[in-house]
Amino acid sequence: MIQGIFYARFLPQEGTKIVAQSPSGCIVPAEGVHKPPLFDFDVLQEYIIPRKAFFNRYITVNDPEGKCCVLGFPVSIVNSKYDRNEFIFNFGLVVEAGLSVADQLPYERVVRRLAITFAEMEKQNEYLSGLDGPGGSSPVGAAGDEGPRRPIEALLEIVKEDLNNYGECMIPVDDANTINMKLFPHHPTPAEVRGWHVPVAKMRLADAVDDTWDLTLRKVIAHIDGVNDVRRIAYLADVSLELTRVALRHLLYYDTVLLLDLFLFGSCYAPRPAIHDFVANAGGVVDECAAYVCVLPATGPSAAVPPGSSGGGGGGGPSASGLPRIPSVSAMSTASGGGGGGGGATFVGSHRPPQHLHSHFHQQQHLLHSHPGTPPRVSNFLLVRLMASFCAGRTVMEWLKAHMDAGLDVLRFVDVRRLVQFGVIKGYLYRVHKYAVSKQYLAALATGQARPFDSDGLGGGGGGGGGSGGGGGAVFGPRGDPLQQYTDGRHCFDQIITEQNLSDAEIMERLKNLPLPQGDLNVFYR
Repeated sequence: MIQGIFYARFLPQEGTKIVAQSPSGCIVPAEGVHKPPLFDFDVLQEYIIPRKAFFNRYITVNDPEGKCCVLGFPVSIVNSKYDRNEFIFNFGLVVEAGLSVADQLPYERVVRRLAITFAEMEKQNEYLSGLDGPGGSSPVGAAGDEGPRRPIEALLEIVKEDLNNYGECMIPVDDANTINMKLFPHHPTPAEVRGWHVPVAKMRLADAVDDTWDLTLRKVIAHIDGVNDVRRIAYLADVSLELTRVALRHLLYYDTVLLLDLFLFGSCYAPRPAIHDFVANAGGVVDECAAYVCVLPATGPSAAVPPGSSGGGGGGGPSASGLPRIPSVSAMSTASGGGGGGGGATFVGSHRPPQHLHSHFHQQQHLLHSHPGTPPRVSNFLLVRLMASFCAGRTVMEWLKAHMDAGLDVLRFVDVRRLVQFGVIKGYLYRVHKYAVSKQYLAALATGQARPFDSDGLGGGGGGGGGSGGGGGAVFGPRGDPLQQYTDGRHCFDQIITEQNLSDAEIMERLKNLPLPQGDLNVFYR
């Protein structure tokens, strides 16, 4: 927010002088204003009109007391018609101290635009040098070529109020000049989008789409559901992978989607230090989690797996929690995206025969928690227990089986995928990735017998030479197993799953069958 705006000049006889300011008295004391200035002008005046080395450059000056920051762009116009052959001025903004570079960037553009606009007006018709009178008021109709002019203080006041209230301004200065400015928020460069990432919408994209949107972007948006990875979206939308990645980066730039890892029941998750906030229910986050992940317990055997996203507040649209809309999984195997969890649904479903589910529900009534007028759900204690029990050495499938062995039929009350994604989005959990490393393949890379594989997965083979990689008889290059190109420790299993269309178990089996010496291949978790 702009706290103050000013116009300063360097006068040969008086030095640096504030000609106009808004609000009145914000830079130097003014008659009838009892509020103290925002900073001590005597301390900072040498930086408001600095030395020549800083002319025509954007500068920022922090108040020594740490209360505010002055943004300016001192301008020098050289011409023999001025005293000392030079006209020096500065239009500056005063903003709160401590703003990041990204937060200051929109105001930098305003300062530059003010300096450039008024410098051109001064060169054209001596707009600034023609100001006179006490307080720097502008004589209406001065240099009457352009018709009546607004006083400079009135201009500054309108600029400040419009930018603070509306984020933009369009102010006619005279018949020939208009000040047009807008505060554009700064968006950081988005992260790279990989083929194995899963985009999750943070808003209802379908409601924001109109006929002017790019056709490729509209095709891609139709398949963003929180389950499909980037490669599957490209396939379903009939769009090249590279264009799909570009479209998703546009959505990332405007903060309308976020990227998560594939949800696989063969994956591992571990808690972050922020899990303490979840345990303490800071800000009611456990209740927020319950509204997002809990499903209504059904009374029939047909609900062994939570059907869709209609239960227990897990349903459509951006929820009250502010989390993105992610539909529930209708079958556990579909969430794995062809990964290692494909057989997990059968295992869990057979863990407790359907005919016992209804009776088991009645045995767990003490685990449910409900408020008057709301459907029953899993208690906060149980949600904390579920979230905190993830660990690096245990897959989601093993985590699920452990809780079911302990007597909690998790699938009847909780959408597991939503629970995991809630933890990842909120920063309570992180994904533990798997990487395969072959010492022989690394040696082949070091000696030039193999080429590094393209980490984007968009091309580039695994092979430079077609020769043997060492004593184990491994073959690198086009004649070798394609899986060898992923054994340099730089490619996670998610990438292999999406690019080679293999499950976690199939990858491990293929790795075991590689012609490598015993003990050469290692799998790391990090």
